[in-house]
Amino acid sequence: MIGWIGISLGDVTGIGPEVTLKALAAEAQADDLRYLLIGDADQVNRLNLQLGLRLPLEPYQNGKSTGRFLLHNPLPKPLPEDVVEGSPAAAQAALAWLADGAQRCLRHELDALVTAPLNKQAILHTGQPFIGQTEFLTELSGAQRTAMMLLGQDDRGRWLRVVLATTHLPLRLVSENLSRAKVELAIELAVQACADLGLSQARVAVCGLNPHAGEGGELGTEETTTITPAVHAAKRRGLDVSGPFAADALFYRVYKGDYDVLVAMYHDQGLAPLKMIAFETGVNWTLGLPFIRTSPDHGTAYDIAGQGIANPSSMRAAIRLAKQLAKSKA
Repeated sequence: MIGWIGISLGDVTGIGPEVTLKALAAEAQADDLRYLLIGDADQVNRLNLQLGLRLPLEPYQNGKSTGRFLLHNPLPKPLPEDVVEGSPAAAQAALAWLADGAQRCLRHELDALVTAPLNKQAILHTGQPFIGQTEFLTELSGAQRTAMMLLGQDDRGRWLRVVLATTHLPLRLVSENLSRAKVELAIELAVQACADLGLSQARVAVCGLNPHAGEGGELGTEETTTITPAVHAAKRRGLDVSGPFAADALFYRVYKGDYDVLVAMYHDQGLAPLKMIAFETGVNWTLGLPFIRTSPDHGTAYDIAGQGIANPSSMRAAIRLAKQLAKSKA
C-alpha cells in the first residue's frame, strides 16, 4: 500500500506551483494519499489563497504531521516575495527542492516523485552545470541505465508512447553520441515500461535517424552500423521489436495502434509528434531510476506565470501516472 507522493515545485517564477495546486485540488477526492510539496511555503500559501483553492496545506513536521497536503522547504530561508522571472535565487531553490525529493525517494520516505518545471537557462546562469532533470536525477541516484519516456493520449483515448535513445543534445552532436548500446537500452526500457503500465503487449517500433531511414546508406549509415544491429540484438533476446523505420510515417502507425511504444533517436524527433497529439496530457517519465519520477511535459511558461490561467492537465496526468506506478509496485 502506498502513502506518500512527493512533488518538487520547480521554479516559483514559472507556472509549476500553480499547476501543482490546481492538479491536487482536482485530484483531492480521487484518493486518500498524502502529498509532500517541496518548495517555498510562503509562496505556496499565498498562491493557494490567490487561486481560491482552499487546499488544507500544513507544515511538514518530520513524520508527525497528520494532514494530507504538507509543505516542506529544505532551505534555511524563504524566497523573497517579489522574486523575479529567471531569478538565480529561484533557480537554485528549484534545484535544491529537486535534490531533496530525490533523496527522500532513495531513503524510501516517498513512494514517487513528481517534478514541476525548471528553467535550464536560469540554472546555468547561476554557474551550476545542468543538462536537464533526467540527467540530474540519474547522476544523483547513481543510476547507470536510464532513458526518457514521454507518453500521452488524445481526446479519443489514443496513446503515443515514445522512448528517446538520446536526450538533450545539439542536433549536430546526435550522430556521434548515438550508439548501439543506447538504442538497445532504449528498447529494453521501453519493453519494461509497457509491463509496468500493465499493457498486454510490448510491441516496439524503432525510428531511423536519417530521412527514409537512410535509404540503404545513401542518406546516412547510422541505420546499418548502429540501429539495425541493436534491433537484431533485441530480437535475439526474444523482444518484439521492429525497425528501423522512416520516422515520417512511423508515428502514424504507432498512433493508430500497430505498435505499443516507439524508440526515437533524438529529442525533437520524438517530442514534436507527442506534443502535437497530447500537449495538455503529456507526461515525462524517467525510466531506469531506482525510484518513480514523472513530470508534466511542459516548461516554466514565464509568459503566463502569475496570471492564474495555466492549464494543470499535464501535471494532473503526471500525478496520476506516479500513483499508478507506485500502486503497481506496492
